Parts: sequence; C-alpha cells; structure tokens
Amino acid sequence: MSEVGATKADRVPVRRLTVLYDAECALCAFLRDWLVRQPQLVPLELVPAASEAARRRFPGLDHGATLDEITVVGDGGQVYRSAAAWIVTLWALREHRPLAHRLSTPAGARLARGAVLAAAKWRGAQWGGQVYRRTDGWAYHPGQGWTYSAPGCDGGSCVTP
Repeated sequence: MSEVGATKADRVPVRRLTVLYDAECALCAFLRDWLVRQPQLVPLELVPAASEAARRRFPGLDHGATLDEITVVGDGGQVYRSAAAWIVTLWALREHRPLAHRLSTPAGARLARGAVLAAAKWRGAQWGGQVYRRTDGWAYHPGQGWTYSAPGCDGGSCVTP
C-alpha cells in the first residue's frame, strides 16, 4: 500500500536514530544524559548539533537549524524536527513508546508542540534576552534565532591575516 506523497525514506524501517542536540545548552545536555540512561528499543546515537561530526555525517542538513530545534535523523534518511523529533525519540525508548504513540495523534501532537515551545522559551530565558555567542561562530538572538558569523567576521567584514 502506497501513501500519497510518501518518499522512499518514509517507507524504510527505522533501525537506528541519530539525535542532534545543542551541546552548549544545559537543558539539552541534561536531556542527552537522560536519553542515554533509558532502555532503547531503537539505538540512539547522540551527536552535538553543528559539530564537525554532524556536518560530515549529514552534509545536506541545515546545521544552523539543528541548533535552533532538536533534529533526529533515521538510518534510512528520515529527518524529524521539533515535536516530531521528540516523538520519534520517545518512540525509540522502551518505557516511553506508548507515550510516543499517544503524542502522535492530533491532540497529542498539540501537547508535544507545546512542550517543545516551552523548552525553547526556557532556553531563551536562560540567556536573559542577551545574544548568546558560541565559540564556533554561531550566535543566538532572542526572537530571531541562530546566525553564523565566521570567527573574525563580525559586522559583515572579515579580518584577514
């Protein structure tokens, strides 16, 4: 049976998931640590978002966006973002698969999206409305999201040696 609009990746069974998380976010690091302690039905690999490892493994992804919201990549090429990423991550966990099934309903999806928005709001509050700059050139601007400026390239011009 074929679904209208389904891609080949949509029909491939998921046997492994890679969770891209912001390694410089306290909440994200806490959740990473929690995930690795959970019994898994589908193996999870946790990789820092926008890291060299993530860029090498997934060259086609918008790595700036992976810092903005959780992104999960299936071994068959599936890409899940935001609430769908959390749902598929819970689906991979033995004790939380029933919850993932409930969250995949229309009513559950609203609840999952609300949880994702609450986490994003919490992350923004931790920076007190200030620009949060990472050492790899990425900066978070509350209300605007992530931007990238190569080291030495602030203000639109780059310093050359």
